[in-house]
Amino acid sequence: MSLLGGSEPEFDDPDEFVPEHVPEPGAFLTDHDVLAGEDHVAVHRHARDAFEEYGVYDATFGYNLARLNLDPRHPDAGFRYAEEADDPTTLRAEFTPTTRFCPQAEPLAVGAFRAFDAVGDHGYDLVRVRVDPSLNGSEAVNDRLARMASGGEPPAGDGTDGSDAAGASGPTSPF
Repeated sequence: MSLLGGSEPEFDDPDEFVPEHVPEPGAFLTDHDVLAGEDHVAVHRHARDAFEEYGVYDATFGYNLARLNLDPRHPDAGFRYAEEADDPTTLRAEFTPTTRFCPQAEPLAVGAFRAFDAVGDHGYDLVRVRVDPSLNGSEAVNDRLARMASGGEPPAGDGTDGSDAAGASGPTSPF
């Protein structure tokens, strides 16, 4: 039984790439080498492990955020990956939330970035994470993610990044 009262769907096999159950690559991945098939599965396996280790969970569905890619109820949500065209040692990860107004999109994207950044076994020198432009307020979230990737944003909660002690960062925060 799911947290929302219905029965659990038949999730896709974690070692299978089902194109109909993942979002189309968005603007952040345009003109880069989008991963599909086994390449996508291999990167996503590392994402799942990193998200598990660092607690990147979708509170609405009660599961590791990487599982969203395997949930057939949300075929237009989840992660897509690409290697940068000019630098294949850089991975681009684009997160598409389930709705335009997903209140968890920023904390989930930030958590995904921090988890990717904390682990070194994904095979890339650098990982850049962004949210799909379909998210309301995506520009602010993506600006924050870009600052974090460049080392320009201190850890949340110390007050120097505009956040409070709980890490809330203003209008894009859920509460």
